Amino acid sequence: MNSADTHRFPNGTFTPEPKLAKSGKIVTAQAKIEALLFLRHGEQQLLSMVIPVAMLVGLSIFRVNDIADPVQRMFPMTLAIAVMGAGFTGQAIAVAFDRRYGALKRIGASGVPTWALIAGKVAAVAVVVVLQVLVLTIVATLLGWQPTWSAIPSGVVMLILGVTTFTSLGLLLGGTLSSEMVLALANTIWFVLLGSAVYVAMMGDSLAVVTRYALMMIPSVALSEGFHAAVTGAGINMWAMAVLLVWTFFGVVSARKLFRFTMESD
Repeated sequence: MNSADTHRFPNGTFTPEPKLAKSGKIVTAQAKIEALLFLRHGEQQLLSMVIPVAMLVGLSIFRVNDIADPVQRMFPMTLAIAVMGAGFTGQAIAVAFDRRYGALKRIGASGVPTWALIAGKVAAVAVVVVLQVLVLTIVATLLGWQPTWSAIPSGVVMLILGVTTFTSLGLLLGGTLSSEMVLALANTIWFVLLGSAVYVAMMGDSLAVVTRYALMMIPSVALSEGFHAAVTGAGINMWAMAVLLVWTFFGVVSARKLFRFTMESD
C-alpha cells in the first residue's frame, strides 16, 4: 500500500460524532411509533372506539329522560369518552407496562428526553383521536345529526385541550406508579369519569346550573360540555376551557417532574 492510498480520505472522515437529533425529528419518530402500537392494540380500540360508538348508537336509539335530540346530546359525550380512553386510560396502562418491561428505559438511554416522550405520545393520541372523530361523526350523521361548519373552530379548540389534558394525566399516572396499581386505578378512574360524563349528558337541561358547573370541574364532564357547546353552535364554553386548562397545567407540570422511565424494582 503506497502513501497515496493511506490518504484517500481526509483525516476525521470516519470519526464518530454522536449528537442529539433535532427536536422535531425526535417527536415525529416517537409519535409514529406510538400511533402504530396504539392502533394494533385490541384493548385500546375497545376503550377508545368500540365502547364510544356502541354508547352513541344505544343511547341515541333508546331515548332516556325524554331528551329532545338524543344524538346531539350524546355525540359530544361520546367524543369526550373516546378522547379520554385514548389519552388517559390507554396511555397510563401502556406506559406502566413499558416501564415494567424496560422499554422506556431503552428509550431514555437512546437520548430521548422526557418532554419529547410526552410530546410524542400527545401527538400519537392526536392522530388516533382524529380517526375517532371521523368515525363518530359518520355514525352520528347516519343517526340524524346535522353537522355545521360553525362548530369546527370551537370543537377543534376543545379537542386539542382534551387530548393534552388526558394524555398528560395518563402519563402522570403511568409514569409514577407500579403497573399493577396503574392497571387498577386507570380502569377505576375511567369508570368514574365515564359515569360522570354520562350522568350530566343524560340529565340534559333538567340538571341545576350550580350542580352542572360543579360537576364540570371533573375533566371528562368539562370536555363533554365543551364539545356540546361547540356542536350546538354556542361557541367555546369558557368554564369548561378554564377547567381543562387547569387540569392540563397540573398534568404536564407533574408528569414532567415525576415521570420515571423505570420502576423501583428495575
